[in-house]
Amino acid sequence: MKINKTMIRYFQQQDKDSVIRIWLEASVTAHSFIPHSYWEGKVSDMRNEYLPQSQTFVYEDKHTTQITGFISLIGNYIAALFVSPDLQGQGIGQALMAHVKRQHPELELNVYTKNTQALTFYKRQGFTIVREQTDRQTGQQEFTMKYQGNV
Repeated sequence: MKINKTMIRYFQQQDKDSVIRIWLEASVTAHSFIPHSYWEGKVSDMRNEYLPQSQTFVYEDKHTTQITGFISLIGNYIAALFVSPDLQGQGIGQALMAHVKRQHPELELNVYTKNTQALTFYKRQGFTIVREQTDRQTGQQEFTMKYQGNV
């Protein structure tokens, strides 16, 4: 699948249900070590708090106009990067990451230590682990990772 930059655009209100669906499906798939009910309990927060306070870009399939992934930032912090589970590995996450790297030469994020697929992805994207801590909400270990472009 060839990635076209014009497929990435700013989040719009009509995207909200698609973005939340992707977030929930991908969260449950990637975080099998956290109960499904935890993620279901966060849907309202995602809709009413997290999305409104972040700058979000969506990846839209130019043929179907379906939202297939998104990335959300709060300043230089990547609060979320999710791709529909059935479309992962096709370059959508990489395209979203490249899009924000062009705007932010320094980025930071947190990722669960048990989420090895995401850890591998972020390392390939040039992120390095700077510290480890326990996530207060889940009790799971997580890494803080940083990316510094041409600095």
